Amino acid sequence: MENSSEREKGTVEINGVPFYYEIDGIGSPVIWVHAGIADHRMWDAQFELFRHGYKVLRYDLRGYGLTPKGEGPFSHMDDLKKLVEFFGLEKVALVGCSMGGRTIIDYALENPGKVAGLVTVCAGLGGFKDNTTITPEMEKLWQEVEAAEASGDYDKEVELGLKIWVDGPRAPEMVRPGVREKVREMSLIAAKNPPKPGEEQYPANPAAGRLGEIKVPALVVIGELDNPVIQGIGDQLATDIPNARKVVIPNANHLPNMEEPEQFNREVMLFLGSLGKF
Repeated sequence: MENSSEREKGTVEINGVPFYYEIDGIGSPVIWVHAGIADHRMWDAQFELFRHGYKVLRYDLRGYGLTPKGEGPFSHMDDLKKLVEFFGLEKVALVGCSMGGRTIIDYALENPGKVAGLVTVCAGLGGFKDNTTITPEMEKLWQEVEAAEASGDYDKEVELGLKIWVDGPRAPEMVRPGVREKVREMSLIAAKNPPKPGEEQYPANPAAGRLGEIKVPALVVIGELDNPVIQGIGDQLATDIPNARKVVIPNANHLPNMEEPEQFNREVMLFLGSLGKF
């Protein structure tokens, strides 16, 4: 593997908002797009490893981490497009978790010539037809989340989110040490900076009906313990993307890269290696 370069940190103005970013390493470029309960720090373990051999770029989306939310309509996909253009990247591999997964899928569909490969991690999916039946316990949790959000009780909103997205069916003490605390810190920032209704814009043609257009290799990563909706999305991605392979990470919920980083890193390293140079 090639030696890494010195890490660069800064902000770049995209669509009127200063986006925080970090870039490091030398080699084919890989962009890491975080989940809606996190920020750029969710990729700490990956950034440190993959900078040896790849140019790695991570950033905070609007209203997350060190990036302000801005005002008015926006598109995460368009923000990513502008970021790629700013750094002059001809072709990239994209790794996205949850909301970040939805974002990179949308980007790949709209910018097919710019993408070498995709790693979707417990991804969301625009236009997904959810036929799952949630348990009464999960329905109650979601109602409590909505009530906490409406009342501005950020601490309660975040704690309930941890039960859904980090704990899952496990007791909190069964989660890898440090993960809950780190996600709580990241989630609290996001909870205090939600977009206003109608501000977030999505592609006119949802991705769920267009997955066959994605011609590049894709690694579909799912946590064994994640909820049925995310499992269903993973199944559709693995079935409908022609060159996709699905991997289930044991003992992981919605953030397998943080919960089981060793296996996650092995799978992603093998996948990126299979792409060759780009």
